[in-house]
Amino acid sequence: METRSITAEIPMVPRMSEDPAELVPELAEVSAALFKVTGNGSVPRSTIGLVHLRAGQIVGSTYLTVLHTGFLRKGGQSEERITSVASWQDSPYFTAAERAALALVEAVLQPSARGERVSDELYARAAEHYEPKALATLMFAIGQVGFFSPVALIAKPVPGRSFSDPWK
Repeated sequence: METRSITAEIPMVPRMSEDPAELVPELAEVSAALFKVTGNGSVPRSTIGLVHLRAGQIVGSTYLTVLHTGFLRKGGQSEERITSVASWQDSPYFTAAERAALALVEAVLQPSARGERVSDELYARAAEHYEPKALATLMFAIGQVGFFSPVALIAKPVPGRSFSDPWK
């Protein structure tokens, strides 16, 4: 497998020349449904945004990280909160509920040397802060990023371009 030098310039063009959403137009329905599910109001939009940003960081996608950082800024989140998502465990900028959500996304997306990724203890901690519908919404928010991660990592849309038009 060929690796790129860490000092190499990264091209500002998508890897995949055609927009996957145009190739598979049915994606629009799936995408709209996922956004409707995660926007059902049971979890604050800011928490969903923090979870999405942390997920983008974990999967190593510049596109998703830039995208969700931008959404959080547009939503009025402070730079301190946005920039400390990567180190949320020792950051004073998050509520206990947000910490539980961030712990969940990390548990789901990162391998665990201790066995089960989402322990009963972590689930109970999250359930202390979220009603069942909200907890289900958090699961789907994590899954939403999981659904779009292959697009971000394989097709490599250009970071910083409009969410609706990263291929132009």
